[in-house]
Amino acid sequence: MILLLTYQTLVMPPRLFHDGEICAGKTVELEMNTGHHATRVLRIKAGDSVILFNGKGGEFSGRIERIQKTSTQVIIDQFNAIERESPLAIELVQAICVNEKMDLIIQKSVELGVTCIQPVTTARSIVRLSEERAMKRLRHWQRVIISACEQCGRNFIPTIFPLVALTHWINNRDTKPAHHLNFMLSTTGNESLKNLTRPSVNTHLTLTVGPEGGLTSEEEIILQQANFTPLRVGKRTLRTETAALATIAALQMRWGDF
Repeated sequence: MILLLTYQTLVMPPRLFHDGEICAGKTVELEMNTGHHATRVLRIKAGDSVILFNGKGGEFSGRIERIQKTSTQVIIDQFNAIERESPLAIELVQAICVNEKMDLIIQKSVELGVTCIQPVTTARSIVRLSEERAMKRLRHWQRVIISACEQCGRNFIPTIFPLVALTHWINNRDTKPAHHLNFMLSTTGNESLKNLTRPSVNTHLTLTVGPEGGLTSEEEIILQQANFTPLRVGKRTLRTETAALATIAALQMRWGDF
């Protein structure tokens, strides 16, 4: 059977993140980097429509009022109480991997609707970062998240936490309510998403994904002792970036907004 899918393209104004207060009827001066991206990369001109959001919910429609060498100003027309959040709140605990893969996981998981991301180091993690480099990566990941929100239409910015060791995170994580679901991806897991029943209350869950070489048996035992259910996605062994994104998409299909 061949399925032919037809898409209607909607031309939407560019979306830009503004880290500050935005009010209808006021003029907002974009940060220099944002203004440069808008005018030099997106080729926005004076008079063009744009959408601004500041991560506090909703978005603001406006238009470019003035473009100068070091300043881009936007006059705000109105506030739109629009949200595109999934009813499924997903916390992704991702073992750190090489830069390109980690960027991909963060970018696409935000597009798929994760609520927050906790990078962790594990016994088999290939990447090892000093404290200084870890902070630089955190700032970089925050920019990746904002860019993903600009692209996909989310008006709340998912949180990404500082890099910690997996065992440290397990020992110091906040107590979760009884209906909170905890999953870890495991090649030896016997549980499948299709066999799980939908919880009766709003679904909040934590998904833990290991590095390129997977979690060690000791790490899996520690996670199981912390009430994490070993979950297997299909019969094939997936790369860490494939496993994370495929599972998030499956969860959204099962209990979210897909």
